[in-house]
Amino acid sequence: MGTPQRYIAHFDLDSFFVSVEVLLNPALKGKPVIVGGSAERGVVSTCSYEARKFGVKSAMPMKTALQRCPQAIIVQGAYSNYAHYSAMVTDIIANRAPLFEKASIDEFYIDLTGMDKYDDPFQWTIRLRDEIIQTTGLPISFGLAGNKMVAKIATDMAKPNGYIQVPPGKEKEFLAPLLVSRISGVGEHTLQILESMGVHTIQQLSQTPRSLLIHRLGKMGESLHEKAQGIHTSPVQPFHEAKSVSSEHTFEENITDTEALITELVRLTEKVAYSLRQDGQLAGCIAVKIRYPDFETRSRQTTITPSCRDDEFIPAAIQLLQDLYATGTPVRLLGVKLSEFTREPIQPSLFEDATKKQHLYQAIDDVKNKFGKTALQKARTVKKKNNDI
Repeated sequence: MGTPQRYIAHFDLDSFFVSVEVLLNPALKGKPVIVGGSAERGVVSTCSYEARKFGVKSAMPMKTALQRCPQAIIVQGAYSNYAHYSAMVTDIIANRAPLFEKASIDEFYIDLTGMDKYDDPFQWTIRLRDEIIQTTGLPISFGLAGNKMVAKIATDMAKPNGYIQVPPGKEKEFLAPLLVSRISGVGEHTLQILESMGVHTIQQLSQTPRSLLIHRLGKMGESLHEKAQGIHTSPVQPFHEAKSVSSEHTFEENITDTEALITELVRLTEKVAYSLRQDGQLAGCIAVKIRYPDFETRSRQTTITPSCRDDEFIPAAIQLLQDLYATGTPVRLLGVKLSEFTREPIQPSLFEDATKKQHLYQAIDDVKNKFGKTALQKARTVKKKNNDI
């Protein structure tokens, strides 16, 4: 028996944040909408296709976006709303799909390998898309192919609100006329090198000697040579709903300085809050753990109004540390855990500037997603690192 034909579907909610805003305010439909921060200092999180026609793009400074599209409508949005609709889509897929991966808040891979013995994978995927649209009212596109890479490229080409199947064995033919920039991982630097070699399309890339690509691009060259042939073996990673998210740090030397402990606690809390936001969830419980040199471990937890924001977790974490810690006692390990997850939006305090705060965290996460998780940190944690140098 040979290897079974792989069928991988990639689903992507179209302009997800904008689509949610249009659901909540139908008057925005068909208009150039930008979800992001203030006109003065904000950045574009995402935008409608009407705004894209003017050259507006994600991560663009809002000032630039408004210069290109002065008539744009700016919506700052609320992450809790996006998390709620993402959860709706996740639940629909989880109830239907044999194996799926949630790649981000608005992106999913489904492994349908073996389904062709019982059903047409393409028709099954169309029915799933129809159910998502009918249940949520959100537009969603998909690509169906023999691997994740080709399926994702097919989805991008199917947008907005469409679908494409790449028949088995036709992956290389499908990719051939496309620009090399379509391949994930081909950034500006790699693109410049390829273009200097006269390589503009994926077909040209596939015809370039593997040894030459490795010479010019190292391991990336080897990977690109495979991808240009339509080969990609990355598996669909099974999605499991996390029950908690935690982070801990074992000190190289035992710590007795309370301020140093609080500094590390703030860093750990920032880290778990960022992970929580990336998964589109809110946590209603926070716990702090301390381990002493003799390995005695103590922890304490408290319930809070469900949140995903650092500034709402940190005071609770510090209070738990103060309740737990006997001043002057050496500490070997410190940890923070968030649990009791929910995706339901919580009504903010009437006295809280929720919109500005939401924009702040959205901007912070945009920077971390682009430049790494440590690209932005609290001044307290940066100061500690500088003092350690």
